[in-house]
Amino acid sequence: MFDDFMLRALIAGCGVALVAGPFGTFVVWRRMAYFGDTLAHSALLGVALGFLLEVDPMLAVMLVCLLVALLLFFLQRQQRLPSDTLLGILSHSTLSLGLVTIAFMEELRIDLLAYLFGDILAVGRSDILMIYISALIALGMLMYLWRPLLAITLHEDLARVEGVRVDLVQLSFSCLLALVVAIMMKVVGLLLITSLFILPAAAVRRLSRSPEQMAVLAALAGVVSVSGGLYGSWQFDTPAGPSIVVAATLLFTFLQLFPARQ
Repeated sequence: MFDDFMLRALIAGCGVALVAGPFGTFVVWRRMAYFGDTLAHSALLGVALGFLLEVDPMLAVMLVCLLVALLLFFLQRQQRLPSDTLLGILSHSTLSLGLVTIAFMEELRIDLLAYLFGDILAVGRSDILMIYISALIALGMLMYLWRPLLAITLHEDLARVEGVRVDLVQLSFSCLLALVVAIMMKVVGLLLITSLFILPAAAVRRLSRSPEQMAVLAALAGVVSVSGGLYGSWQFDTPAGPSIVVAATLLFTFLQLFPARQ
């Protein structure tokens, strides 16, 4: 039997997986993996500012990720630099700024590895409540944006001609992705967040017949990965966050053995 802390970890992890799957579907389709990485790296700056300003670190992470998403959106519209260059600049500069800020707070002692690689075993009831409330909000907004997002993903110019407000939809999705990154930070850590977006969605992509089916299967694959990773961590005394990612990788590899559905 799992101890109470393992049960809380499982509940929190499943909540994150259920929201990461549908979002990961669009991350894979729209090739936004590096965008997710940039948000994850900027989250460390949010953690540092949270401690500096004495506010909830998760709230600070949400605000910083939202600001970075907005900044990326407007900089990309100016087209002065390629998108991948902008992502690289913001990703590494925010990560480094966060580390430098933490270094200046000499009286502060935090477990940096817990933020980088996750500390799911330390989640409490308040964390679980925050995860599920945020997940419900994010999923509700994603359902509202689903059709226009799908139209933009298939053909952006055609979607614009059909009256879809492309810029507003893309900005809204970027902000929602920032919210999900903040939710996932506690579970798999800043440096492993993108893997929980990508691996479950990529694992089920070839087995799905429709976008909706892929989103559901990706969520289920995420739940299986979280459950398997926590079980492996329990059995072999390995770090929980990386164990979840290893489980997702194994699931991805296993599902590649099945023929793609037509």
